[in-house]
Amino acid sequence: MKRVTALCLIFGLTALCGCKSVNLAMHSPDAEAKSLTAPLVEKRETITATGYAVVTVQNHKNPAQQRLMAIRASKLDAYRNLTEQVYGQQLDASSTVADMVVTNDTFRTKVEGVIYGARLVSITPVGEDTYETTLSLDRDVVQDLRVLYMSQLASKAR
Repeated sequence: MKRVTALCLIFGLTALCGCKSVNLAMHSPDAEAKSLTAPLVEKRETITATGYAVVTVQNHKNPAQQRLMAIRASKLDAYRNLTEQVYGQQLDASSTVADMVVTNDTFRTKVEGVIYGARLVSITPVGEDTYETTLSLDRDVVQDLRVLYMSQLASKAR
């Protein structure tokens, strides 16, 4: 009987010594945000985004002004694409079903954020009626933007 008790005691102590202590304290929102965004940021050195705009749909009669407006619109589209990559996209969707048939299906998206430090890579005419703008953002700037955003969210939650 003493042998069984001694073996159980030795086995129990061995099992307990092999356990890792776990910190049960609550994680801060900043730490959680960093852990969620870290894998995406580490994969790429830079994030690039491209925006497009059509010249003839610009609201002006002067063709030169239409081209300038298309260039500006393509740049804003590229910034929107960068913002989606840095912060993500909020999606609201709703469906209405009547008599087991979908009668209405709507999706709304929203992108919100601040982009700074973007580098203009190129503004290129594509065909005769479209402009393409490409922007890039370094990984360090992306990380800074995300940390600022997450700290803003944490302060709003308080």
